[in-house]
This record gives sequence, structure tokens and C-alpha cells, in this order.
Amino acid sequence: MTERQQLAALLDWYVAMGIDEAIGETPHDSFAPPPSRGAPPRSAAMAVAPSPAPRPAPSISVPPLGTPAIARPPIAKPIVPASKEIAGARKLAEAATTLAELEAAVSSFEGCALRKTATHTVFADGTPHAPVMVIGEAPGGDEDRIGKPFVGRSGQLLDRMLAAVGLDRQSNVYISNILFWRPPGNRKPTEAEIALCLPFVWRHIALAAPRVVVLSGGTATSAILGRAEGITKLRGKWFDLPVPGLDSPVPALTTYHPSFLLRTPVRKSESWRDFLELQSKINAMQKI
Repeated sequence: MTERQQLAALLDWYVAMGIDEAIGETPHDSFAPPPSRGAPPRSAAMAVAPSPAPRPAPSISVPPLGTPAIARPPIAKPIVPASKEIAGARKLAEAATTLAELEAAVSSFEGCALRKTATHTVFADGTPHAPVMVIGEAPGGDEDRIGKPFVGRSGQLLDRMLAAVGLDRQSNVYISNILFWRPPGNRKPTEAEIALCLPFVWRHIALAAPRVVVLSGGTATSAILGRAEGITKLRGKWFDLPVPGLDSPVPALTTYHPSFLLRTPVRKSESWRDFLELQSKINAMQKI
């Protein structure tokens, strides 16, 4: 390596280390031999400059009493849907007398912004009026593309779990979600989005009239039950679910969402116990 290349490499190293500014007025030869011991010659360049005069402390301007304070931007608050939007959703839901009419009402509802970004309205799949109704969180990418709930990897796992206890969507299971449109990026639904969809969800349960509801995942559980506890504390428990439009409460079982089980396979044994409980409940009802 030539001397020029060595100097270029050294400069590159200086830049990489953050040394990219010269602070001396004259260049300094780093390769020159060190000066001999003793007092260095005193030159004009080495003369000590006089200390600068101290600067006066900056004055602080205090506004006189009565001066209005500077307006600060308000703290962002969660977006809450207007009461008229929820009232509109409730009016459309209550006017539906069949599942087909409710699906048409959901498809025509424009109060939820998710409808504008979704490819399809994902209403339900399975057998209408089946004894078991599964309610999940929201459509994912596969569901949004196909237009049916639980058709991706989570849905395939759900189908296998249902089949293990003698259930399937072709004969005795009806499946839907809390939200009918996919949130962008599969993010968690907001409280505002859930509030706008809940009137349709309650009407959906009433018109489907299942004997048992399975709440799949924390979002569906908290939205329907109004409980603050997490799904790890509530899963595997039965609740009596009062549904507007039905004469008696519907038994509701809480369990993990299949997508959670795909991420945390160690929890599958707990969900297996939940589905055995579901099987026992259905078998006991059939004997009545």
C-alpha cells in the first residue's frame, strides 16, 4: 500500500469514527518527530488569549398578571363513535327478522370506517341455527379475501378441534366474529369499532338462537361479557349470557383463540379441556 493509500485509509477511518471536522487553523503533521524536551518556543500563535468578558445572565420575561396562557394542544383521547352512529346500527339490527336480512343490513352499514378498507364483509359461515355458535375477534387476510370467517390457519385449527369432539361447520356449528371487516394489518380492534358492531352481534346471536355460544379469544370475551379480566383467567368458564330477543340466557364458554394457540402451542392442552367441556354440555342438552 502506497503512502497516499495509507493516508486515504486513515481519513476513511477518521470519518467512520465520527472525526469529520478540523478544529485547528493550520494543519498538523502527525508524522513529524516529537519536539525536544524543554520549554517550547513561545510564538504569537501560542500566546494565551485574554479571557473573554463574562456575559450577563439572560433576563427572564415574566408576563404580567392576567395575561392569558399559551394554548396547548389537547391530549389525544380514544375515538368514541357518536351516539347517532350506534343508534343507526341498532336500528338496522333490530329491523332484521332473519339472518339474511341481518347480513344485508351489515353489508349496507357505512358507520364503521373498516368497511372502506376491507375487501369483503365477512358475516358468517357454517350452519345457520346450529346448536353451537362460535364468535371470534375479526377477519384476517384470508378471511377478507374469501369473505368467510375462520378459513386461514386459525380456521383450520378450529375445524380440527371441533371435529375432535364431533362438531363441524357443515352440520352443527355456526361461526362469526365481533367485527365484520378486517382491521388494517390485522391489528387489534378498537373500542369504537367494537361498539359500532356490537348491535349487529347481539342481533346475530338472537336470530341464530344457538344452544351454546363459544367465545373464542380475549376480544370476543371482553366485548360480549363486559369483563376486565384477561382470557387466561376467564378461559374454560361458563357464563349465562342474557341475549336481547331470547327468552332465556344462553350458556357461553370462553376459550383461547386458535391464532393464540398457533403462537403458543403449549396452551393447546387447556383448549382441549375446554372443548371436552363443550362436548359434555352438548351431550347433556341432547338428553333433556
